[in-house]
Amino acid sequence: MRGIYTSVNDIRKRVFTEVARLSYNYKDGDLSEMEMIPYRIVPGEESKYRESVFLERAIVKERMRLAMGLSLRSAAEHAPVSTGAEECVKPEKYYQPPLINIIKFACNKCPDNVVTVSNQCQACLAHPCHEVCPRDAIKFDHGKSVIDQEKCIKCGRCIEVCPYNAIIRMERPCSKACGVKAIGTDEHGRADIDYDKCVSCGMCLANCPFGAIADKAQIFQTIQAIKSDTPVYAAIAPAIVGQFGPDLTLDKMRYAFKALGFEDAVEVAIGADLCTLQEADDFIKEVPEKLPFMGTSCCPAWSAMAKRDFPEQANCISMALTPMVLTGRLLKQQHPDCKIAFIGPCAAKKLEAMRKSVRSDIDFVLTFEEVMGMFEAKGVNFAEFETHNTMHGGSGDGRAFAIGGGVANAVANVIKERYPDREVKVERAEGLDECKKMLMMAKAGKYNGYLLEGMACPGGCIGGAGTVMPIAKSKAAVLQNQKQSSKAHAYDSTYEEWLEELAERD
Repeated sequence: MRGIYTSVNDIRKRVFTEVARLSYNYKDGDLSEMEMIPYRIVPGEESKYRESVFLERAIVKERMRLAMGLSLRSAAEHAPVSTGAEECVKPEKYYQPPLINIIKFACNKCPDNVVTVSNQCQACLAHPCHEVCPRDAIKFDHGKSVIDQEKCIKCGRCIEVCPYNAIIRMERPCSKACGVKAIGTDEHGRADIDYDKCVSCGMCLANCPFGAIADKAQIFQTIQAIKSDTPVYAAIAPAIVGQFGPDLTLDKMRYAFKALGFEDAVEVAIGADLCTLQEADDFIKEVPEKLPFMGTSCCPAWSAMAKRDFPEQANCISMALTPMVLTGRLLKQQHPDCKIAFIGPCAAKKLEAMRKSVRSDIDFVLTFEEVMGMFEAKGVNFAEFETHNTMHGGSGDGRAFAIGGGVANAVANVIKERYPDREVKVERAEGLDECKKMLMMAKAGKYNGYLLEGMACPGGCIGGAGTVMPIAKSKAAVLQNQKQSSKAHAYDSTYEEWLEELAERD
């Protein structure tokens, strides 16, 4: 549903905006304003979307708590929405797992994997659905087909033969979107996450039409850090182009983030270029002499799934640091006392930043959708900014990390330039279910000598759970941004040159 502005998007945006405004205005330990926010988001006495205005406000309250990094509460718990919120005041406060949460009393209890006959059944004479059913699960009521759910084995043969497409398979949207099959059903028929399987890709929250699933955020903490004496830098992912509308182009990006209070903004395409060089070197050294294939490392959800579900091939996933981490380290090398906020499309990056090995490099992770709330809270008008292209330009290949195939293409380009006699075979997959199929093929020896790129989201990072643009439109914007880069490839610069360019820009 990305790119379609729905009531779910509207509520999320308003929650993020109110939490950002609360943090910008916060002083003297007073968080009582939290109690009024649900009434501003859901005003009046009549419900707009659900059966009760009280239910709508209760859901908003839990969304607020998650947006502030607080723990989710059940409908059985009675306490003010601000309970425990004083912990959010600390800029170093980091949310506790789980990252992805289901607000149970917002769940619609959608039917999951149910084959049913719609009202389009024409009571035809042939009844091919009945003829092909292996379990005699289809009977008739006044000539129209009815499926006995106790007998139905969901084989789908009736769906295939119905001449009117009147038989459908109903699937829970969040479960259907989950590539690792982490979503099941609890005792009340509501969606339930198996956290032993979940890799926090966020596809469930992006696809729930009831807005019952949300991830925790660090909006409040990031703004508190911005208001402190510590400089906070925004490291912005390549997928950002176009996410905030046509008025915020890349050459206005530094001004926009400075308007939020950030010290400055830097492209994560820098780190993407560093990642490219490292993965190219690793591929040449390791494949096929030491490893049968190598998988890219930049998508944390793909990497986590691959290492967990294919432990024998875990060492085949590149050990290169991700662009987010490399950019953070680069900035902290130049500004040792700063804090870094990664601004990106990805829920799983929040999971990556929770790792002990990464905590010193990345302090906060915000999605584009969450940052949109910050822009709204500050009343930032992008049209007012002058156009000056002073962003540090990562290479075109680095900027293309945002789209499916971009990572593998960048690595292959470096190898072709440095080792022209070396053949680079590439395979890629989008969506964790397809990634899993690709790894099964690799495990069977079908991809020996290959570079494999895995992306958890459709289209790559531009399809992440924190994006707001249609995937096709976002891809076009990224490709246009790639063409405008001053450098085509990562090998056009060195690590030292990047440091020098950053210093000169300041």
